[in-house]
Amino acid sequence: MKQYAVGIDMGGTNIKAGLVQRDEGLVHHRAVATDAVKGADFILARIAALVVEMSALVPDEEIAGIGIGSPGAINWERDTVREPPNFYGWEIINVREDLQQRLASTFPVIVENDANVAGLGSAHYGAGRPYDSFIMVTLGTGVGGAIIYNNRIFRGATGGAGEIGHMTIDYEGPLDRAGVPGAIEAYLGQRFLARHARYRILNQDDSLIHEMAKGDLHGITPKMLFEAAEQGDEASKEMLAWAGHKLGVVLGSAINLLDIRKIIVGGGVSAAGDYILGPARKTINRFVMPGLQDNVEIILETLGNEAGILGAAHLIFDYLDTQDKTVDTV
Repeated sequence: MKQYAVGIDMGGTNIKAGLVQRDEGLVHHRAVATDAVKGADFILARIAALVVEMSALVPDEEIAGIGIGSPGAINWERDTVREPPNFYGWEIINVREDLQQRLASTFPVIVENDANVAGLGSAHYGAGRPYDSFIMVTLGTGVGGAIIYNNRIFRGATGGAGEIGHMTIDYEGPLDRAGVPGAIEAYLGQRFLARHARYRILNQDDSLIHEMAKGDLHGITPKMLFEAAEQGDEASKEMLAWAGHKLGVVLGSAINLLDIRKIIVGGGVSAAGDYILGPARKTINRFVMPGLQDNVEIILETLGNEAGILGAAHLIFDYLDTQDKTVDTV
């Protein structure tokens, strides 16, 4: 009998769901608008409907459980999400209990930080497969991070380890969404990167960005910077290189702390590829102590949105393995 799990990736814009077969990977997936302004009850009802849709594709006995990747703080028991950013009216909710009630089911439900599940997806299905241990960085609305050690998520003392986005590179720098001064998210998060680009390109009249933004630089997006760079726009290339340099700085510090030499980079902003990662690769060893510089590598994750879905589902497979080992030792 094949073993399946439903993976859910809760994003501020879209909720992505997938049916994942343990050995084959993603079998079916769908995304729906989050509509976060409608509140937590609406979002949880939408997730429950997606679980029903995915589960209907295979016999009930082949569904092992539901894994969920969510922004916000996740408790140690991996059942409760606290105040995820951009989710209006969501305070502290036991997602496991809520979904089990909505589905009238005792399916295992495991919730984990969204960057952590992206790292787990990469470890088992993506660019992280060749490595037992690596640091995952997700560049999107914010900057997420995960530490994968021996193919498992390193969660720290309370479950909050890996918040690379809130590591500071300038104690007098701009504030990120959490209020941390000079954190890398305050430079590379989508909104922050767009703001920095606006100020840098304002007086560069020959930049293609002015035409692409139709004269309103408030409309700049990271995707726009990449597209302009692909057309040879020097201002956009310089902007992305500026961001890449800062990424290399913070990753050097992470390597000094963890002695993990492989970095996997994913998320929407990472689609800029070598325009960001090239400068990061040139910069990183300047900030790594000499004894740790061997075999340092920054690798692009190509799974895209699938990484979070696959990693969320794999939470269930890991849980089942742990249960099997417990039974074996009894």
